[in-house]
Amino acid sequence: MTLMLHAGAEPVDYARLRELPMPQATDTHVPIAHNAVVDMVKYSLGFYGHEIVSEDYGVTPDGARFFGVLSLRSEYGDYTDTVGLRNSHDKRFPIGISFGSRVFVCDNLAFNGDHVIRRKHTANAKRDLPGLVAEVMEPLRDQRRLQAHTFDAYRATPLSETQVHDAIMRCYRRGVINLTRIADVLQAYEEPPHDWGDQTAWRLFNATTFALNGRVAENPAATRDLHQVIDGLCEPKLLEFAN
Repeated sequence: MTLMLHAGAEPVDYARLRELPMPQATDTHVPIAHNAVVDMVKYSLGFYGHEIVSEDYGVTPDGARFFGVLSLRSEYGDYTDTVGLRNSHDKRFPIGISFGSRVFVCDNLAFNGDHVIRRKHTANAKRDLPGLVAEVMEPLRDQRRLQAHTFDAYRATPLSETQVHDAIMRCYRRGVINLTRIADVLQAYEEPPHDWGDQTAWRLFNATTFALNGRVAENPAATRDLHQVIDGLCEPKLLEFAN
């Protein structure tokens, strides 16, 4: 799960979201109920054929700030795609919806994903937001298919020991991992805690994300940069799978 609650928010279920009080609107700030954001996104996901397999939500103790992650079943492999949600009633941040294979939503206000929508709480937000969500949801199936091809290319790209070491150092230089995490990545690659297959780019990708688990809050752009490093190892296969 990529919902991190360590700055004061507490986990809640959907029923609790519906019970939270709504502040009064002003001329410049028109709040939207947290559950309304969830309903809108879930409706759009269902309309375009995406199946939600899990939902995780969190709110601050005063109920003013909301964070959520929806996990989508993938028809392509043993992983899930994710949708991140964020909303506030105290003007701290705009409505946020992000989409990607690894979405990070945190109550320390980190918000990162492959495709992100941000919309201020204005009188037109309720009118415009459904259309903005639909514009992203409609091509989401093609984006998920492209991601599956990318992961297939990772699985089909064997790595030499030299390539692995070079890639780990590139991750370090780009700030994906810090100095102390180098050994963690190497250990997870050489002695995988899960079945990530043979010594391929897929195993290295998973070993790195495994080593980053719980520490992404320090660098929410780490997964994007990691993809760029792994993609560099797999260019021939990426072109082959794209065609």
